[in-house]
Amino acid sequence: MTAARADDLFDLSGRTAIVTGTSRGLGQYLARALARAGADLVLTSRKRDDLAAFAKEIEALGRHAVCLELDVRNEQSIEKFAADAEAACGHLDILVNNAGCNVRKLALDVTWDDWNLILDTNLRGSFFVAQAVARRMVPRGYGRIINIGSVTSVAGYAGLGPYGASRGGIRQLTMSLADDWGKHGVTVNCLAPGWFRTEQNKALYENKEWVEYITDRIPVKRPGRPEDLDAAVVFLASEGSRYVTGQTLLVDGGISTGAARALAKQEKGSPVVARKGSRRSL
Repeated sequence: MTAARADDLFDLSGRTAIVTGTSRGLGQYLARALARAGADLVLTSRKRDDLAAFAKEIEALGRHAVCLELDVRNEQSIEKFAADAEAACGHLDILVNNAGCNVRKLALDVTWDDWNLILDTNLRGSFFVAQAVARRMVPRGYGRIINIGSVTSVAGYAGLGPYGASRGGIRQLTMSLADDWGKHGVTVNCLAPGWFRTEQNKALYENKEWVEYITDRIPVKRPGRPEDLDAAVVFLASEGSRYVTGQTLLVDGGISTGAARALAKQEKGSPVVARKGSRRSL
């Protein structure tokens, strides 16, 4: 059997990719990456008019763009979106389950409504969108589903209790769906960004002290840039990942290693020297 060329493995020409939540933020960057790799796009937002300018940008890349309304908290909206997407495109090959939200509060301050908003959007919504799209993928024997998780899928942070629960649930859901749908040619993986500046968290990045703190904990010593996700999303959407399913791909600069200094911080250029007779332990 002749090995495929690398360019062919990651070429998405002829594929239709759905990216939910593309009115702003990382969803737009993910959609651009897929379009540059050759995919036509289905873009979604709760308000269709919010997609017009971005659709023109995708079309300027030479790709076709379909704009659809989708409220992932509404079952009827999900069913209508999936049917409309199939009718408009004929085949649905790739789903990037990106739509999500967050409310940052200490656990003692989280309300019943806060919990429902986050879990209904991030976890329940992702499941039923994946289900609606998979019902169109399974009969064709092909599909790539990419659930957007987070470093909070594998690590806990104060003030992000419901959000972390939703993203941890996405990781577990991904593994379950991979087992359910693998025999039908549909792979399901989780793309988990680390600390990236988005519309949801931009206030954090205006705090210089916090930025310095989080940067120090990231082994590569910088927060993520949207373009850091390009290759990962194209890989998971492509033939290059045909034998990868049920996995969580962390694109986080290494912060999920639990990066913390085991030694005192040194001045730049100063070597760390153990004193004579000292013992090192972890």
